[in-house]
Amino acid sequence: MTDTQRRTALVLGAGGLTGAGWEIGVLKGLAETGTDLTDADLVVGSSAGAVVAAQIASGMFALDELYESQLADPVGELPARLGPGAILRYAVAVLGSRTPEAYGRKLGRLATAARTVDLATRRAVVAGRLGPAVEWPERRVLLTAVDAESGELTAFDASAGVSLADALTAGCAIPGVWPPVPLAGRTWIDGGVHSTANAHLAAGYERVVVIAPSAAGNKVILSPARQGAALAAAGARVEVITPDAEARRAFGRNPLDPGRRAPAARAGRAQAATHAEAVAALWAQ
Repeated sequence: MTDTQRRTALVLGAGGLTGAGWEIGVLKGLAETGTDLTDADLVVGSSAGAVVAAQIASGMFALDELYESQLADPVGELPARLGPGAILRYAVAVLGSRTPEAYGRKLGRLATAARTVDLATRRAVVAGRLGPAVEWPERRVLLTAVDAESGELTAFDASAGVSLADALTAGCAIPGVWPPVPLAGRTWIDGGVHSTANAHLAAGYERVVVIAPSAAGNKVILSPARQGAALAAAGARVEVITPDAEARRAFGRNPLDPGRRAPAARAGRAQAATHAEAVAALWAQ
């Protein structure tokens, strides 16, 4: 990869269906102000952000089309919710972990023990989001997933030897909600388990925009802001965008509710105006 190919990176974080809608809204709003982030040299995606990353990098979807799809009836999506019991186990896993890997191992055990829809049904839903984009993009794209046994993060790309739909199904396998995915000799869970953004994968790029539907962090998981600060300390120019109050209200209480995609997308489009000047200055260098 040449230096000119390592200039810009777009990081799209985890956040469920509402998070994906909001990310697309932000991208749409920024493009309307003159800054199209979809031309980034690298796109990193985690969980819902991985689907958006694959969609925009494929070149088969215009931002207008993606945005309108968020406003349409969510045909083909499966309603879901992370129940109180699973949320409690997540919290206990955080308290009992010292590293993201330890946390990933605990959630890996949760995932393998949970009763969920069957894997074929879940994969069909994820593949449906890709439409005609069945092949890996020619652009550099990293889609994250966590090894359910070791807790270690990986980033699938075109060289991984797995299909795009399989990589996305693995990287979107929220523990306790969707089935873990056996792939390439391992079993995988959601890439957002390691961090909600995994922005560290953009290390070495000069200019990085992080769009993260979840601003959360804790003693184990680094927040997008902390990951952005680390990139900046290493010399990158970084802008981190997380939901404002209006966007958080639009998300509602269940980020996996397909019916909340539309208000989330509209909120993202509106919020983009707040960040337009800073993002334009960064991206234009």
